[in-house]
Amino acid sequence: MKKILGLIAFMALSTTAIYAQSGAKIDFKSDTIDYGTVSKDSDNGLRVFEFTNTGDAPLIITDVKSTCGCTVPTKPKDPIAPGKTGKIEVKYNMNPGPIRKTITVQSNAVNVPGGTVALKIKGEVVKKEEVNILQKKKAVPTTSN
Repeated sequence: MKKILGLIAFMALSTTAIYAQSGAKIDFKSDTIDYGTVSKDSDNGLRVFEFTNTGDAPLIITDVKSTCGCTVPTKPKDPIAPGKTGKIEVKYNMNPGPIRKTITVQSNAVNVPGGTVALKIKGEVVKKEEVNILQKKKAVPTTSN
């Protein structure tokens, strides 16, 4: 009887340990930043992804990569303590056209597969309309009395 109770207790503890992951956990406020429609002249292209370590161990961001050289992400240098927030800055070069980029974050987070999170930026950069002062304007017909 003692062996059976011991076996049941062991199985219950093992099952609990499997489902209760301990370690760093990353929780982003949003996994997408929408630039909307912006002009290169009026926007510097800098945006921030905010996240919180919802785990019980320090969160270490080991690497942050972009799908191209036109987007430069910056990772936190220091570990993020449990319950604290951090940020990943992303600077897009604001070339005119659509924005569809992915930023890949590598960390020691146990709540995401392989510690990897894919973040996205989207939007469109438009050219500021240039006005040529030498160009003739269309004359508006006037009425005479």
